[in-house]
Amino acid sequence: MTHARPADCSVRDEAAYWFSRNREPVQDAEERSRFDAWLAADSAHRAEYELLARLWSATDLIPAQRLRELCRAEVRPLPAPSRRRFLQGAMAAAASLLLAGGATYLLDPFAPGGETHATGLGERRQVTLADGSTLDLNGRTRVTVLFDADRRLVRLETGEAMFSVTPDRARPFVVEAGPGRVTVTGTRFNVRHDARDLRVAVESGQVLVAGGQGAASRPLLAGDGVQVTADGAVGPVQRVDIASITAWRQGKLVFNDVPLAEVAQEVSRYRDKPLRVAPEVAKLRFSSVFRADDTNALLSALPRILPVKVRTLPDGSSEIISF
Repeated sequence: MTHARPADCSVRDEAAYWFSRNREPVQDAEERSRFDAWLAADSAHRAEYELLARLWSATDLIPAQRLRELCRAEVRPLPAPSRRRFLQGAMAAAASLLLAGGATYLLDPFAPGGETHATGLGERRQVTLADGSTLDLNGRTRVTVLFDADRRLVRLETGEAMFSVTPDRARPFVVEAGPGRVTVTGTRFNVRHDARDLRVAVESGQVLVAGGQGAASRPLLAGDGVQVTADGAVGPVQRVDIASITAWRQGKLVFNDVPLAEVAQEVSRYRDKPLRVAPEVAKLRFSSVFRADDTNALLSALPRILPVKVRTLPDGSSEIISF
């Protein structure tokens, strides 16, 4: 469902509207595009939106029962209080506490699971957290964000994200993804969580990657990467091509002498149906660059580069087989 935005409202009202809409569990791509355009139109828009996020986060400093009482008092005169009115009431309560003694930015106390952000097939989105950190989400990615007084936690349930973390030595930033955990205080790094494993690559700063119980942790510096297998084992640290790994942020797929099995796995993330590869050609090496939103071009080019052909299977998926 598309919600009409209020006409002739102030920047503050617009920010409150978008903030309430972005907390809904489902939001269509058209509305998300309108929000991104509004955010980019004026620096005042982003500043007001981030202020609301911080005020909302600060409500965790107020006992839950007291906060509910304050919010009910704020909206009692209204016959049918809207979600935006509730936000304004909660933020007003948080603001009064901030003025009294300051606050640490925390997340919504009424949402035990934290804030969830998700992208669909072919969608990329940037999310700004209450502490100023940003997440660039690749397609088919789902994250849950939970902050408290001692830590900042993001659960990467599936997909891929680039993290740009605001330094805070008092509150480490932790990314949990399947079998592994990444801990930092401030850095830029990429995390990919597939069904079979977890892969971490660092662009700047330093991170610590831990696996399952008893597995050795690995410190990673800029240009380092590591894989955590499904059973929680942390592999050896290797030098990686971080520019190729994060090319998805520019809508590109970059392959540099990788086996076709890996190409098929990566391409499948950008298609409705999976791309399969026959065992006899799975180890053939491939190098090229393609647009992530046009994987058909890659499939058309493959037979001109390698001794393979691509066939369509009855279920609509494709398979790379020997020529």
